[in-house]
Amino acid sequence: MSSPVDAEQAWRDLQRIRVPQERVFDEFERSGANGPGATYTTAAIMWVFLAALGLDLPRWGVWLALAAYVTLLSALAVRYNRRSRMRLHHSHADWRMLASFVAGMVVTGTTIVLSGHLLESLDPMSASLIQATVSAAVYIACVGTTTRWSSGALRGRGARTAREEANR
Repeated sequence: MSSPVDAEQAWRDLQRIRVPQERVFDEFERSGANGPGATYTTAAIMWVFLAALGLDLPRWGVWLALAAYVTLLSALAVRYNRRSRMRLHHSHADWRMLASFVAGMVVTGTTIVLSGHLLESLDPMSASLIQATVSAAVYIACVGTTTRWSSGALRGRGARTAREEANR
């Protein structure tokens, strides 16, 4: 035996479910667009690290610079993670986010290596400044594009999930 369904009540129930879900996606998009602060700070830290490598440091100096680089990036990640007002469940991360992360690493790493090889004939300090500038610029260009691409699918997937739930 099926009970009668009130269309108005069903619509209100659907809206009650859909609206908070849309707010989650709005907040996710807004948190990614809160400003380029973390991106520019990360690029600046990378620039300083790459420029410092051109100083022809001793081995312990390179390890010290690497430790400082990793420490600063970790502190930046912790700071921006704590500032986030929203926590998404891990199931919201999909293959696009992983692909954008890996693609960013590959493109930035390739830029660093290729620019280093192309600039070998220059003075080490000049070469490291050019390499640092080009690598930071590529990083900034890559992050914005991949972030929009990876977060763009979340809203569509959420709407699809809500429709599937409503059809059950």
